[in-house]
Amino acid sequence: MKKIALITGATSGLGRAIALRLAKEEYDVIITGRRRDRLDELEKEIEIKYESKVYSLCFDVRIYSEVEKALTCLPEEWKAIDILVNNAGLAVGLEPVQQGVIDDWERMIDTNIKGLLYVTRTVSPGMVARKSGHIINIGSIAGKGVYPNGAVYCATKHAVDALSRGMRMDMLPYGIRVTQICPGAVNTEFSLVRFKGNQGRADLVYDGYEALVATDIANAVYYAISQPPHVDIQDMLVMPTAQANGSMFYKEKK
Repeated sequence: MKKIALITGATSGLGRAIALRLAKEEYDVIITGRRRDRLDELEKEIEIKYESKVYSLCFDVRIYSEVEKALTCLPEEWKAIDILVNNAGLAVGLEPVQQGVIDDWERMIDTNIKGLLYVTRTVSPGMVARKSGHIINIGSIAGKGVYPNGAVYCATKHAVDALSRGMRMDMLPYGIRVTQICPGAVNTEFSLVRFKGNQGRADLVYDGYEALVATDIANAVYYAISQPPHVDIQDMLVMPTAQANGSMFYKEKK
């Protein structure tokens, strides 16, 4: 019987790449997200390319009632989730705290922290009962340091770092592995979302150096879950060669 992986935020970027990689590696995948059209496209792509089964769920991780309804009513053959990839997350805005937009803060806190908790709270009891499973939390270099005008986003990813370490302690008696994977700059829709659709400003983030791409992080996820059962990759920081920390880059001069 194939193992089952659940990936949140699978409609774009890292989540989409992770879903495709795990399907390629013969995992059956549950893909979740808020955009039904993109879920349908990804479901068709997986079915065409790979032998794996796919089950899509359209809901918002920020709303606990939607999370609970979707994940407690899974068909019997999809209930035994082996791998949970808490990928759904975002950055919105790039202002100093004194000029921060409250709605932006709430979107980041509700998605990056509460959404991760809601999904984990719903899925992990099954893992505990089976004494088996692996939780992958997608953190960020922003959870390892801070940078100007990013205080709230950095705070949410510091929370992911703390939650990952705490989960590892809570899950220890049940043989459940917990891994945090922290990317640096990845060229996805991340900056387009942060700058609220401003493509020109988003493009500048990745100008002058070679950023990571989504498949780089999908490869890291697969590396972590493919280790022998006695090995837990607890924390992985993946950076472009041209990036030293959250705000320091080497960019080629034009």
